Amino acid sequence: MARIAGIDIPRDKRVETALTYIYGIGPSTAREILGHTGIENKRVHELTTDEVSRLRDFIDRNYVVEGDLRREVQMNIKRLIEIGSYRGRRHRANLPVRGQRTRTNARTKRGVRKTVPGRKRARK
Repeated sequence: MARIAGIDIPRDKRVETALTYIYGIGPSTAREILGHTGIENKRVHELTTDEVSRLRDFIDRNYVVEGDLRREVQMNIKRLIEIGSYRGRRHRANLPVRGQRTRTNARTKRGVRKTVPGRKRARK
């Protein structure tokens, strides 16, 4: 099993797909990495140790991934909260940040619906 950026990537998947298991690397970035390192898209268990080390070195030199990237994102959110920006206030209140409506939807961000007594209108 190949270990890149502190992640054990799956052995039986193609390299392009397996690289996406690393936080911060998506499909297009994985294709770009393979192009720069000159490795064809084969299964992970077919890679030689030289190819794995080339991948590891290229990713370490050129991309911010995993723990460093997670830390950077959290620090950016913390900074927005501290300066009191609109986006920071939305993060603090656990509401959608990017302008989505909240009257309906937004269940993923707001959590399970909480019933409030006296909300329904009285029928006449």
